[in-house]
Amino acid sequence: MSAEIDNGYFFEDLFVGQSASFSKTVTEADLVLFAGISGDFNPIHVNEEYAKTTMFKARIAHGMISGALISSVLGMKLPGPGCVYVTQSLKFKAPVFISDTVKAVVEVTSLIPEKRFVTFRTTCRVHQKLVVDGEATLMVPSRG
Repeated sequence: MSAEIDNGYFFEDLFVGQSASFSKTVTEADLVLFAGISGDFNPIHVNEEYAKTTMFKARIAHGMISGALISSVLGMKLPGPGCVYVTQSLKFKAPVFISDTVKAVVEVTSLIPEKRFVTFRTTCRVHQKLVVDGEATLMVPSRG
């Protein structure tokens, strides 16, 4: 069993293939709050009448809400508290709608001991459909 630090992992406890996830159902309140926090009031997210005229025919969630779910997994589960984001790339593959349940998954793909960097594949799915695909690198605390 891996040793944990404040519900997270030390660099030495991580291994390629290790994964964790977090799921959340996107709500109307999430879109409103995210718009307020981010300043992104694009009508595709906040105006139903406008959104009906788009190719999606309904409002879609801000892509970075899914990005934030990835951040939640990394910051709270794997590797967890104490880690620091270095990079994140995201490819938005499909829309997320209000009431969709998004499952964010991170998986360790490489370890760079000299820098304590860990690279992760980061994905979000709604049901089995890939909606976000990406990669993140984090610096992770060492036991020493």
